Amino acid sequence: MAGYFVHESSYIDDNVEIGEGTKVWHFCHVQKNSKIGENCSIGQNVNISNNVKIGNGVKIQNNVSVYEGVELEDYVFCGPSMVFTNDLTPRSKYPKGSAGYRKTLVKEGASLGANSTIICGNTIGRWAMIAAGAVVTKDVPDYALMAGVPARRVGSVCECGMKLNGSLSCQCGRKYKMTEGKIKAETENDIRG
Repeated sequence: MAGYFVHESSYIDDNVEIGEGTKVWHFCHVQKNSKIGENCSIGQNVNISNNVKIGNGVKIQNNVSVYEGVELEDYVFCGPSMVFTNDLTPRSKYPKGSAGYRKTLVKEGASLGANSTIICGNTIGRWAMIAAGAVVTKDVPDYALMAGVPARRVGSVCECGMKLNGSLSCQCGRKYKMTEGKIKAETENDIRG
């Protein structure tokens, strides 16, 4: 017996790995050679394309397509109806296939708000937060709060998701420091409990 749940209305292709405790809800399609980690939640009407890699503890809300070329590390949150792309210059008449796909990496703990769009070829940093409706057109640093079209940095966020104050500390007690122009946690904190 499998240690994961797949709703009867969903399709799982051959050569797919699904981790223990993961739930795949209504009307989903997980395509061949994809890997989904443990304790993930795949919402209604989600498509996971060929060769996609998804880490542990990932939450993908309803109506999201994770296209080939996208990788989601552990604890990524994909809000409802957010969009990934994988081709910068698509043409129906002139398909390039997977050779033309640009890679997108979403690092550990990043959150992608509802209806946000992630243009392919970019990396979203650890624990970054992309606001609802934002359009990401370039790499996003760790802990960055991004909003707007195109998305621009409007602040920094804690691992817990709250906006950091000017001294880079959070109401939860975590503290950060600026090192070589990058925000880093003063101590590694584990909030996965």
